[in-house]
Amino acid sequence: MEKDSGEIDVRASVEIDGAPDLDSAVIVALGCNDKGAWADCREALEAALARFRAEGIDVVARSSWWRSAAWPDPTDPPFLNGVVIVRTEHPPHALMAALGRIEEAFGRRRGVANAPRTLDLDLIAYGRTAGDLDGLILPHPRAADRRFVMGPLAEIAPAWRHPAGGTAATLAARAPVGVDATPSP
Repeated sequence: MEKDSGEIDVRASVEIDGAPDLDSAVIVALGCNDKGAWADCREALEAALARFRAEGIDVVARSSWWRSAAWPDPTDPPFLNGVVIVRTEHPPHALMAALGRIEEAFGRRRGVANAPRTLDLDLIAYGRTAGDLDGLILPHPRAADRRFVMGPLAEIAPAWRHPAGGTAATLAARAPVGVDATPSP
């Protein structure tokens, strides 16, 4: 789904040999509500995506950026979120380590839960892997309840099915958290 310029098409559907390949989709959510050293969160998120390849992660489809109030404290700066589908040779734990390195390079500091952050990268799904993999729970245990995750995912893979039931499109429509999430102009 790359354009001639080398950029990834926003809202490109995921296909392998012309057919949707959602059962093997590796899905990563991105978020930012503290621009850190960047001009704004959009620039920070684009720069983070540019780092993926250096970590052995190839973006094959991406959503548009979605804006929503911070959760659970709406007085914090609003979030910009998006979802990408990637290809990688990394197994789940190695992929999480790579995502952690990118977060750290972007100034992510862990401390207070749900505090503003320069970059938040979450592994939402790794194909059909489900369960607790030595502390890594897949799919992400709260993703199905978050419109700022399921909405962007529904843009690029509306038929993706959560193992507990429901497509990305259905889950986005009924997600109880981040109900104000909408695509950002």
